[in-house]
Amino acid sequence: MVPKKSSSNATLSQPESYEAASAELEKIVMAMEAGQMSLEASLLAYQRGAELLQYCQDKLQSAQQQVRVLEAGMLKNFTRSDSDES
Repeated sequence: MVPKKSSSNATLSQPESYEAASAELEKIVMAMEAGQMSLEASLLAYQRGAELLQYCQDKLQSAQQQVRVLEAGMLKNFTRSDSDES
């Protein structure tokens, strides 16, 4: 596993996908809510959770931008195809 004291945890354990990051984040939340973690473990879990949250937000923002670009292109195509129906 990744060493606890390394400050480069994010680069060493980059999630494979949005879904993997989301699943790991859910596990962290459940573990923290259980209240059985030491203070040090809680802080590390919180840090990892913040990294995963940022990763997920970045992926969602990227996906939203791609959808906007696709929708803009589709709207232009629909406008042009209106004249084909006449």
